[in-house]
Amino acid sequence: MTTTTRRTPPSGERAARKRAAIVRAAHELFLEQGFGTGMDAIAAAAGVSKVTVYNHFAGKEELFVEVVNQALGQALGRTMRAMRERLRADDDLAGVLTATARDWVAGLVRPEVLALRALITAEARRFPELGRAWREQGPDRFSEPLAEALAARDDLDIPDMELAITQFYALVLYPHIVHHGYGGRLDPELTDGLITTGVDMFLTYYRRRDA
Repeated sequence: MTTTTRRTPPSGERAARKRAAIVRAAHELFLEQGFGTGMDAIAAAAGVSKVTVYNHFAGKEELFVEVVNQALGQALGRTMRAMRERLRADDDLAGVLTATARDWVAGLVRPEVLALRALITAEARRFPELGRAWREQGPDRFSEPLAEALAARDDLDIPDMELAITQFYALVLYPHIVHHGYGGRLDPELTDGLITTGVDMFLTYYRRRDA
């Protein structure tokens, strides 16, 4: 009978500093050199031993997932908190959706975030966990609170919530990611128009006909 043991990463303030240094170094090297970056190079850049890196992370894929989680957390964490606060305090759904979409775009078109997304796209077939990390920590993390807010509206009729949220992302977010991903940049006026008219199109389509 074979038994497996669960790896427990080091804890404590010193270990936390080393972990943070490893993630920072990995982030920089992944963006500079791609996923082919070696763990030796990451350890050297972080100022720790290779053994220390493996004490914290089982392998390069797990380390990359942590890089993605932290990058998207920095890009979208404030947006998530702001959206929840707006939904609790404001009945103007169009205003909440517009403000949230503007924050999404600002966070997700950061050069370092777009570079990570491109790297994930290149490696997702070999390492599907990378793609899952992007989806879970990216816009998908907004799906549940957004669905709850939309379902609670008496003036909307949304028979398929998953479809509706995907359509909303397609209207207000995806055009910006696509253009920036190819090295383009939408001007501020077009960016704002895509968001404001996208919100209006979405709410108009799903507005109850008797409302």
